[in-house]
Amino acid sequence: MSTYLFSGLKVIDAATVIAAPAAAMMLADFGADVIKIEPPNGDMLRIIKDVPETPESADDYMWQMDGHGKRGITLDLKQPEGIEILRKLVSECDVFITNQPYSVRESLGMTYEVLRPLRPNMIYASLTAYGENGPDRATKGFDQLAYWARSGLMDLMRGDDNPPIQGLSGMGDHPTGVAIYAGIVTALLHREKTGEGGMVHTSLLANGLWSCSAIAQGVLAGGNGTQFRENRKSMPAMFRVYQCADDRWLQLNMVRNEELLSLFLAAIEASELFSDDRFNSMMRIHENRVPFGDEIAKILLQKDSNTWLDIFSNYDLPIYRIATVDEKVSDIQVLSNNMAIEPSDPEMGVNLLLKHPIQITSVPQVEAKRPPKPGEHGEEILREIGYTREQIEQLQEDGII
Repeated sequence: MSTYLFSGLKVIDAATVIAAPAAAMMLADFGADVIKIEPPNGDMLRIIKDVPETPESADDYMWQMDGHGKRGITLDLKQPEGIEILRKLVSECDVFITNQPYSVRESLGMTYEVLRPLRPNMIYASLTAYGENGPDRATKGFDQLAYWARSGLMDLMRGDDNPPIQGLSGMGDHPTGVAIYAGIVTALLHREKTGEGGMVHTSLLANGLWSCSAIAQGVLAGGNGTQFRENRKSMPAMFRVYQCADDRWLQLNMVRNEELLSLFLAAIEASELFSDDRFNSMMRIHENRVPFGDEIAKILLQKDSNTWLDIFSNYDLPIYRIATVDEKVSDIQVLSNNMAIEPSDPEMGVNLLLKHPIQITSVPQVEAKRPPKPGEHGEEILREIGYTREQIEQLQEDGII
């Protein structure tokens, strides 16, 4: 019996940047042999830490997170010899992952229709910006454009009369990566039952829509999107955020629950608000939710957030302080649940590694090993598919690998 669930599974990661390579990383974490194909100048993920919207660091932390556990080969896919190597790798793989637009895949001979005859039972996983079909199938786009802007999510997140809220760099990519992984695993199960391969495809647009589906489904069903935006201008008082004396903020989440509201008002010593004619029933509170929230805001501003959290803990109320990412380094809940781990490999370039969110008690994961250096396993990989030393040296000399 193999040690890991996907031991022996051969995966070709021919994608770049975040979402699709993240799906490949998850397969590697569960034991798959993942071969990362990079262009001769390296994957963009290696330098994404230099993007102004990301934290400055000497470590290539994004590459460490999404590239770990893989073997690597550099390959110039613009050259016939590079494509020939790719085809040989595909002929022996179980899963092929790409995020190139259809037009690029078509020009390189990397479409599912072209590669399928080489390995009929393989799983071909494609991530695009806007989907495999339709007039925009070949349009390029990253998460800011497809996941956030095109889906409507960016507009939904903005406040009153403010410009649309931009998502953070890569924020839509990792949830999309989980979707790709889920599709691949589903297709692998289908193959196990039927022997059939198949094409998995998802898009940043589809995942952006799915992220805001609680609203989008309502609109698609004929709901009033304009009215929804108007309603957001006067959020229920028990679902608002409130500032405390230490300039930290609390998020309340107690919608339509009279018992919780009574406990909350008791906790902040404001039960007398029920005596106010404006707030003497749940219906009146809803009708006057803005002034009701303003009364709560005055009270919560009188104490710091730690004091309030201590008080609320005695009442078991669904309230929490809005955290900063910096605090996650020492967040005991994050660390005790292995959401971030200390890598055992001394060559890993990060002290704490953020893990994907899937944990299964009966399915162990591989210890995180550093990601490959550029072309580190090229000779090893080529020998496995039949290339001789002389052929490999010629490929190196010609700049193919």
